[in-house]
Amino acid sequence: MSVTKSTEGAVAVKLDLMSPPESAKKLENKDSTFLDESPSESPGLKKTKGITVIQALIHLVKGNMGTGILGLSLAVKNAGILMGPLSLLVMGLIACHCMHILVRCAQRFCKRRSQSGHCAYLVGSSGNWAQTVQRMVMRSQWDHGYENYHPHARCALDSCCVVPASFNRLNKPFMDYGDTVMHGLEASPSAWLQNHAHWGRHIVSFFLIVTQLGFCCVYIVFLADNLKQVVEAVNSTTNNCHSNETVMLTPTMDSRLYMLSFLPFLVLLVLIRNLRILTIFSMLANISMLVSLVIITQYITQEIPDPSRLPLVASWKTYPLFFGTAIFSFESIGVVLPLENKMKNARHFPAILSLGMSIVTSLYISIGTLGYLRFGDDIKASISLNLPNCWLYQSVKLLYIAGILCTYALQFYVPAEIIIPFAISRVSTRWALPLDLSIRLAMVCLTCLLAVLIPRLDLVISLVGSVSSSALALIIPPLLEVSTFYSEGMSPLTIFKDALISILGFVGFVVGTYQALDELLKSGDSPLFSNSTTFLR
Repeated sequence: MSVTKSTEGAVAVKLDLMSPPESAKKLENKDSTFLDESPSESPGLKKTKGITVIQALIHLVKGNMGTGILGLSLAVKNAGILMGPLSLLVMGLIACHCMHILVRCAQRFCKRRSQSGHCAYLVGSSGNWAQTVQRMVMRSQWDHGYENYHPHARCALDSCCVVPASFNRLNKPFMDYGDTVMHGLEASPSAWLQNHAHWGRHIVSFFLIVTQLGFCCVYIVFLADNLKQVVEAVNSTTNNCHSNETVMLTPTMDSRLYMLSFLPFLVLLVLIRNLRILTIFSMLANISMLVSLVIITQYITQEIPDPSRLPLVASWKTYPLFFGTAIFSFESIGVVLPLENKMKNARHFPAILSLGMSIVTSLYISIGTLGYLRFGDDIKASISLNLPNCWLYQSVKLLYIAGILCTYALQFYVPAEIIIPFAISRVSTRWALPLDLSIRLAMVCLTCLLAVLIPRLDLVISLVGSVSSSALALIIPPLLEVSTFYSEGMSPLTIFKDALISILGFVGFVVGTYQALDELLKSGDSPLFSNSTTFLR
């Protein structure tokens, strides 16, 4: 079979009249080769094997294990010892449900030819089915639309790869978040949304850029916060982790100078443009953060005081800060579709998604609740800042510093891959590399500047979560479900559920952003880092 494009953009189709078994075998081999490719690679490049069920589960859990989990104890304090865990449970269920919505909508537009039963029926049929398909194409000239064909005919066209350019999107072997939203708007009953469907991709790209750069800002504040405490306590750090002696920290330079000291290292990291090299840093980050999290967990489970002194429900004024921090922690919705696309058997992914998010939600509730129970009102923006002044727990901070430093480059990779190709496509090849490096330098300096301007770790986390994470995780997916499936018929209960989730997400977006900004304005010139005082050895 050969496919060529005419000058008017139409697709000229010439079918080789092969026997059905031979044709099916060649097409099946071609499809399996294409489906195994990485989303960032094109067919013909080196194949990559799909990931297994266990690998997908590990990647999903790992995608949520960032700095957010260390700030959940303060989030529970802002909600209350009873309201906090219950709210985390509800938020975890809603976030998981929205991820399922996103996967289901992507599968609605991503028709994998190898999974179609109708195709198997036609391929196994006798007769010159290729000529029949060719006549259907030439007679109709696609005037009636691809979706108006009989299902067997549509599937035969898919199997022969004779779908015209305007319908190629229905045969994509994978979909990203932006693709799914764009096609969801195209499928909506509103003509205005259909005509402006491309804005769906732009909106998702915008929030992805804001979210990922926000993560980078949080990382810089976290790095400075923890390193400052380690340096100030270095003269009094001992090997005894059980002493109750109060330690006075030695004041050093301002925390914002610590942020600037990390800038040269961050610049070197973001100049790495090869994702394969960045995976080495990812492995190092995963190991260091896993070890640190295990040590932190074993410490906060010891000597928990009487919880009766803690409020069951905190003030409603601080609850929006809880919302921002909690939704910031559920940060893996951006990796859901790439994981599903890379699985060997994508049919198992919904079960893996439910299991993975159950594990993540359980960890969040456990760490957040135990941390608040252990430290009470003295809990800091990151639970690592509450650890004793002995070398074991100081090493935990250093390990997390190394892990977050490596993770910065990975989080930076996403906005870079959105912004840089768009920019260099508008200049000549001669200026492509200088522009690429200049944009990377400008972006890393921007994140450092924003961190210097807002150096409060708890408020940065809450602000980023409220502004961008709520849109990607709570607001867009329910609206996408309505847009995608409304024309096929949806129950009023489903529409009400989707509307309720989006409204709750929007209220959290507005109130959480307002509260975080209000706290920043109130802080004024007050001391920005509570860790620069005293703590127990």
